[in-house]
Amino acid sequence: MSTSTENYKHDPIYALHRRSGPLTEELVQRPGEFGLGRLPSKLQPDATTTSVCGFCGTGCSLRLHLKDGEAINLSADKEYPVNIGMACPKGWEALAPLESTERATMPLLKQADGNFKEVSWEEALEVFVERMKSTLDTHGPESAAFLSTGQIPFEEMALLGSLAKFGMGMVHGDGNTRQCMATAVMAYKQSFGFDAPPYSYQDFEESDVIVLVGSNMCIAHPIMWQRVMRNKRNPEIIVIDPRRTETAMAATSHLPLRPKSDLDLFYGLARLVLDRGGVDRAFVEAHTNEFEEFKAFLADYNLARTHTATGLSTDDLTHLADLLCSGKRVSFWWTMGVNQSYEGVRVAQAMINLALMTGNIGKPGTGANSITGQCNAMGSRLFSNTTNLLGGHDFMNAEHRSKVAGKLGIPEERIPAQNSLAFDQILKGAEDGKIKALWFIATNTRHSWPNRERFEALREKLDFVVVQDMYRNTKTAEFADLILPAAGWGEKEGTFINSERRLGSIKKVRRAPGHALADFYIFKLIAHRWGCAELFAKWENPAAAFQILKDLSEGQPCDFTGIESPADLENGGVQWPCIEAPENLARERRLFEDGQFYHPDGRARFIFEAHRPPPEAPDRTYPFWLLTGRGSSSQWHTLTRSGESDVLRKLAPKELYVEVNTLDAEEFGIEAQAYIKVSSRRGSITARAVVVTTVRRGQIFIPMHDARVNLLTLDAVDPISREPNFKACAVRIEKLDTK
Repeated sequence: MSTSTENYKHDPIYALHRRSGPLTEELVQRPGEFGLGRLPSKLQPDATTTSVCGFCGTGCSLRLHLKDGEAINLSADKEYPVNIGMACPKGWEALAPLESTERATMPLLKQADGNFKEVSWEEALEVFVERMKSTLDTHGPESAAFLSTGQIPFEEMALLGSLAKFGMGMVHGDGNTRQCMATAVMAYKQSFGFDAPPYSYQDFEESDVIVLVGSNMCIAHPIMWQRVMRNKRNPEIIVIDPRRTETAMAATSHLPLRPKSDLDLFYGLARLVLDRGGVDRAFVEAHTNEFEEFKAFLADYNLARTHTATGLSTDDLTHLADLLCSGKRVSFWWTMGVNQSYEGVRVAQAMINLALMTGNIGKPGTGANSITGQCNAMGSRLFSNTTNLLGGHDFMNAEHRSKVAGKLGIPEERIPAQNSLAFDQILKGAEDGKIKALWFIATNTRHSWPNRERFEALREKLDFVVVQDMYRNTKTAEFADLILPAAGWGEKEGTFINSERRLGSIKKVRRAPGHALADFYIFKLIAHRWGCAELFAKWENPAAAFQILKDLSEGQPCDFTGIESPADLENGGVQWPCIEAPENLARERRLFEDGQFYHPDGRARFIFEAHRPPPEAPDRTYPFWLLTGRGSSSQWHTLTRSGESDVLRKLAPKELYVEVNTLDAEEFGIEAQAYIKVSSRRGSITARAVVVTTVRRGQIFIPMHDARVNLLTLDAVDPISREPNFKACAVRIEKLDTK
């Protein structure tokens, strides 16, 4: 027996290894990769290494300073082309959440009395396999599903999706990127032929006109805002948002359109561009399809109609149209204010149409550019094996299935010939009793899904719920039958892809606590216990998985076969596509410089559809629009990690608050800091009133981070992207005498 194995012979995992065969025997020789043993020997004990941040999709690089082999501090990486020495509060505090006392350190199994009991990994895996197999055997391959994340490396995402679908026989699995990026994905796929954000962050610095739509960049993506501030071209910065956000205050112009009038606005602008002769005819004729149909569609979208629909002045509308026709470099940027909408795909495509018709794409400082939410949402979009087959392939394409099966060395019949249900459809399947088991990985859906009361009711319909997470105290973990403790960012290795398509590495610089394991090795152990380990023998470790995924990317728009190994990502990361050595490529590159898109004919498409009324709008009973969004740059999504940092908690609001316009507050007798009740057709919450002029009459704003907010929100979805309509629903407010 080797020394390293001897050191762990009393560990419950060791007993599992001893009885499970040679694969796990081999794994135990590398306990550091499980988070159980020493750190990777390639890191010097008192050196500095770099790692891409694990919070948002900006993809900043952090310098991690080691003492005795572990990271004790960090600083921003001055050499990285993304953040150039800058970091937001979450980045500076990236190590703090690892030290939380709420970390899951052992598997936890819910007992008959409702309490959790620590169990060995051996028992946890036995329960997992027995109950999942029982569900699938009894009810069929569509009776269990996994719901994954944009927060773990793409090597782990790919192994999960492959294990669940090719090994365990599941048909359905989706990721929480459905809640943030599905709209942009579908808009790009339909318009360009592939999910391909076209820009580089350098475009922030090279635009003459920057149009930010539904994006509070100062708060949500502060490092991107810093890149805007580096622009020496004296750009016009136009913020299109119902609320006067921090970004709107810093911009040169704010266009406070009526909620859910985006589509009318962009079609009206397109009509104005057409009338003013601002169409780049040469570009349109050479590189696009369906422009004449789009032109005919715009006939009814005159200036008067656009003014009436949006509430914007004709001067503001004509000024923006003139900028679009000016020949200057114009870039459109959007985030969740567009994506999280019942017709978000068409809104995103309306901006793409404007970029195409004015020739503002494929050139410096231009583009129709979606800004990603999570750190590895782009990795999830391409490699999680959920909404598309690995590498951006298509489950329903026989040639793609054959290619992927051949590359992986697995029987082709293992690959489902149908698409998965989307996130909302999986939950509906559980609601209808068709899906009996759910496996949540690094996502806190019980907090983040809209219309939370409906989600709560699912629990009694499910026979088995597994939560695999860093923390034992999330809303979703409380919901579980079994909790599998996972290592977090900083405790494992892998690769993220950021908003601008840049692959970057994360490093293991801490030991995971207790018996928490990297997700990659949890999946490996499940595969072995399930009896399908031979299908994943080549997935030896994250570095091997990287090579597998690189091979699968060959010939795809996201081809990164020019990257020899993750070591090539050390000096600035690499944007896809990369089919030659990275040192031969510019560090910042945009797509479509040659006017060639990813449809078979190489042309982009104008796609359009008339505006539809929102699924819920204010009325006499519920007279206010509820707007939601990021609360501060120190808060992240459901606060699962950012809430575990003392510093970030101090930087964030102490209580849930609601912004109310001064005139509405006066009408309802609401004083600043008083508690008020906010109600929708789905539920009610109490929050402190903040009386402001930054929201308009008839609108209120509440930050999204508190789980109670989703008691109010509406679970309608965009029919194309299946992304929820988080950003606007109808509510009423009431003054309370006491809390």
